[in-house]
Amino acid sequence: MCGITGWVSFHQDARRHAPVIEAMTATLTPRGPDAGGVWLGGHAAIGHRRLAVIDPVGGVQPMTDRPDEPAAVLSYSGEVYNHHELRAELRSLGHDFRTRSDTEVVLRAYLQWGEDVAEHLDGMFAFAVWDERARRLLLVRDRLGVKPLFWAAVDGGLAFASEPKALFAHPEVRPRVDADGLREAYSLLFNTGPTVWSGVREVEPGGVLVLDRAGIRERRYWQLEARPHGDDRDTTVEHVRDLVATAAHSQLEADVPLCSLLSGGIDSTVLTALLAGELRRREGPDARIRSYAVDYSDQAEQFTGDVLRTGHDTPFATEAGAYIGTDHSTVVLDPRSLLDLDHRRAVVAARDSPIGVGDMDTSLYLLFGRIREHSTVALSGEAADEVFGGYPWFHNPKALAAATFPWLLVTGDEAAMPLNPELDLRIAEFRDDTYADALAAVPHTDGETAAEHRQREMQHLSLTRWLRQLLHRKDRLSMARGLEVRVPYCDHRLVEYAFNTTWALKSFDGREKSLLRASGTGLAPDSVLHRPKNHYPATHHPDYNRGLQDLARDALSDPRVRALSDESVIKPCLDTPPDRLQWGHRLRLERVVDLALWLDHHRPELAL
Repeated sequence: MCGITGWVSFHQDARRHAPVIEAMTATLTPRGPDAGGVWLGGHAAIGHRRLAVIDPVGGVQPMTDRPDEPAAVLSYSGEVYNHHELRAELRSLGHDFRTRSDTEVVLRAYLQWGEDVAEHLDGMFAFAVWDERARRLLLVRDRLGVKPLFWAAVDGGLAFASEPKALFAHPEVRPRVDADGLREAYSLLFNTGPTVWSGVREVEPGGVLVLDRAGIRERRYWQLEARPHGDDRDTTVEHVRDLVATAAHSQLEADVPLCSLLSGGIDSTVLTALLAGELRRREGPDARIRSYAVDYSDQAEQFTGDVLRTGHDTPFATEAGAYIGTDHSTVVLDPRSLLDLDHRRAVVAARDSPIGVGDMDTSLYLLFGRIREHSTVALSGEAADEVFGGYPWFHNPKALAAATFPWLLVTGDEAAMPLNPELDLRIAEFRDDTYADALAAVPHTDGETAAEHRQREMQHLSLTRWLRQLLHRKDRLSMARGLEVRVPYCDHRLVEYAFNTTWALKSFDGREKSLLRASGTGLAPDSVLHRPKNHYPATHHPDYNRGLQDLARDALSDPRVRALSDESVIKPCLDTPPDRLQWGHRLRLERVVDLALWLDHHRPELAL
């Protein structure tokens, strides 16, 4: 895992602007603490920061196909899990290899297949190839958008980077926010393409962008398709288990210490069991995978349920670790540490956005920092809820019937942080228009019942929108600590298969994630397999709420924050007794604090 950046201009000689690419690359040092480098050509400047995971000696970047007069230059972030098979195929086609790295496999694959290279790759990746022969830049992003890739126009071309902060180190790209950007950030619709930053866009998940002298061309090489599902229940359960196991096993490779995130839910427990079993098969019966959970020092005494959390995770995680046989640790955080402004500033700086989830972001950042003391790679159960129908909105009649994005109703977060009505952003209208566009993009099969039609919409919205912000959160907060997090449930073959199973199969036992539960039989304790869905834990300590209210009051003393926020909605949250502050209202205060920190850190130009 790494950070990539660069720029191409057909109007300038990039070799005269070495300080620009060096500055852009330096902003991504947390993503790649092990090494960095730049390459300069006549029209292209390419930068890279490296987190060494596979072939630490040989995988140096930017990578060229030959030292002198290269045909192609690659800056690559991520992991390609089928690189062994591709290496063998490319060798049979006449390619020679100097390293063991998957980076060189991607480079040689480009030389073989050109703009069609992405179709041959399985994994999570974002990369740029500058083709010296064709004077052409290729930007590629993995199918689900696990790894980020942003770009912005510059004179005669474009600049690109893993994170917007690197773009802002280019003299032609400014941190500017307009009304469209605020709508994108605060509507919580998670569009792909536009961002909070004016002029900064994302390469689409499953997308390719090509820049040459003719201009910019974009296309999708992958997206979800609807197909009839003909397998019976037993066959479907067996195939799901095979697909999950194949994804897990393929992602176990690393030349650095590796671990699993084990929350005590069904997603992470099934995944960890498969990883532990494969590790024992490879290394012997005494091999044990490390596993980690997070908790708060007050959780056992202070836990109170809400719409997203049904129980205390730690006992289940401990039981799952013992059942599987992992080397398990629980990272216990003091809730008061989540109020530390240095931690919160680091989180906001990592996100490049004012929108997050407060203490859950800060605790994840602290958890990743503790894990990084022992491991460089972690595997996560992220995306299982989207793949197998685990969220409340798949089962909530109100959400199913509503003509809007379902998470806005279920999470109690429909207002995000309420913005000043004088800004006249028309967010409700924006949501309605975006929702109509989102539904129009959902593929369907002939003969779907009304219920099946709606559930396919719900799953498509979850996979293409809700998951997007979770993957961004995971990537930014993990890479800020130099930790690579892999997500086997995002394997595109598993996603495609599950997307096309019927809702009757996804819920055949009358509840969420029926297929994963059935396929996980024997891999997890019954108590874990049958516990209700539980979201990432949040602290429930009144002292945290009280401290958050104090931080929000301080934030509102900033005239820039007051100009953007609706104080009439926020102030009642400040006056609520700390032990009675609802989660959704607390989240409004979190975002007031984050807005102030974001304005201080980025100093954005506001063009509203």
